[in-house]
Amino acid sequence: MGENLYMSTTSATAAPAQGKFASFISKFTVLRGAPRELWIIYLTKVLEIVAYGMMSSTVVLWLSSDLGYNDSNAGYMIAIWSTVLSFITILVGSLTDAIGIRKAFLLGFGVCVVSRAVMAFTTVKWIVIPFGLILLAVGLALMVPVMTAALKRYSNTAQRSMAFSMFYVLMNVGFAISGWAFDFVRNQLGEYGTYSVPLIGMQLSTYRVLFLLSFLFTIPGFLITYYSLRGGVEATDEGIQITPDKPKYPNHGTIEALWLMTKDTWKETVRIFVSVWKQPAFHRFLIFLALVVGVKLVFYHMHYTFPKYGIRELGEGAPIGRLFGFLNPVLIVLLVPFVGALTQKISAYRMVMVGTFVSGISVFLIAMPPQWFTFLADGPLGSFIAHTWLGVQGPVNPLYVTITLFVFFFSIGEAIWSPRLYEYTAAIAPKGQEASYMALSILPYFVAKFVVGMLSGVLLQKYCPAEGARDSGTMWLIIALMAMISPAGIFLLRKFIQVKEAGREDAASA
Repeated sequence: MGENLYMSTTSATAAPAQGKFASFISKFTVLRGAPRELWIIYLTKVLEIVAYGMMSSTVVLWLSSDLGYNDSNAGYMIAIWSTVLSFITILVGSLTDAIGIRKAFLLGFGVCVVSRAVMAFTTVKWIVIPFGLILLAVGLALMVPVMTAALKRYSNTAQRSMAFSMFYVLMNVGFAISGWAFDFVRNQLGEYGTYSVPLIGMQLSTYRVLFLLSFLFTIPGFLITYYSLRGGVEATDEGIQITPDKPKYPNHGTIEALWLMTKDTWKETVRIFVSVWKQPAFHRFLIFLALVVGVKLVFYHMHYTFPKYGIRELGEGAPIGRLFGFLNPVLIVLLVPFVGALTQKISAYRMVMVGTFVSGISVFLIAMPPQWFTFLADGPLGSFIAHTWLGVQGPVNPLYVTITLFVFFFSIGEAIWSPRLYEYTAAIAPKGQEASYMALSILPYFVAKFVVGMLSGVLLQKYCPAEGARDSGTMWLIIALMAMISPAGIFLLRKFIQVKEAGREDAASA
């Protein structure tokens, strides 16, 4: 009797446990019925992020080493490049609607292939700046937003959450690969070495070899898109539907259609902006995004300020790619699922507030005098970071410990706030206008990228020059104070900015 009762109880408790496990596994297998286009997007996303990651870490070094720009002028060029990228991105949504996802992809890949080839094979300024660097901004603007739109098109309601989660994970996988490749090429060729391209015999600098690899990683994406991505495919709750693409301007030539499309895109953007601008919710939304820009600036500085800083403070060939470009995305891939699972009941607003605080305050670590971390550099932690992980020989520079700790805590903060930022955007937007809010959410970053581009070069030239005395701690202190604007502003203005989120606690009263 007792044995039967025990077996009965065990079976009763085991059944719900098995059901929960099956439910958990089903979240990962929900993408099995997705169209092949979704998996093509994932593959091309990894390839494109590897190409972009190598380029973004290299461009500021290339501008100075290969083209002869000083720190300030290189920063101004980055500011122009980033501004073009942001401006074109705003217009891409309507362009994609006009020509379709497949054609937008092919156009983006084609522009990236040409521009990256120009950047790899020539250093003539009047050619490489307009037809390489600036043209690349146009190609990138066509790629990234279109991929996001494609995810929604190629996944149904049940698949969408996992589709975007996988997209975020694979994006960070691509960045991790690019960070490793950035260090590998510099280690093999030397910081300012050369490489003779087989068959053509052209001598390329180390940084142009990285551009060459970026170019080579773009070609498979273009070919896969051209031969495998079908036009008019959409995943619906009823199944996969294929509707042939119809040209928006069937009675016009290519040039005239392009002009009409550009004009209509601009009119539509202005109409949306004027309509949304009249809404009080949008004013709160813009203030919120403007505050988040403070901590977002740290990302831009890690691409445009950190490479020169790392090489000048740690020496030529220092593994700066693995210190941020590899470590940060690996930590994000590991941390985001756990943070998401443990904080489902906490409001997105509060998560952004806490996460930006953790990320912002971590920057003060790299602003501290390196000698404060000597005891860690001389111990097991320093040996593990420098000798075991990074493969650096000899005494451990305390900066290796400082930078690693900064990246570690910054990534924890990012895992808390970054995924929830998009969720808050959807929460604050009126029903039916989420897409408009997402399209216009780039406006504060439009300004931020321009400012950080110029500020990057000025800070490097003043506090971390290639020659002469350096005061890099002050440079990072300035960046840290700018980053702390985010959590401070989000906290102080929470009663004005925050909106109620269904099923979540109220951050304003918490």
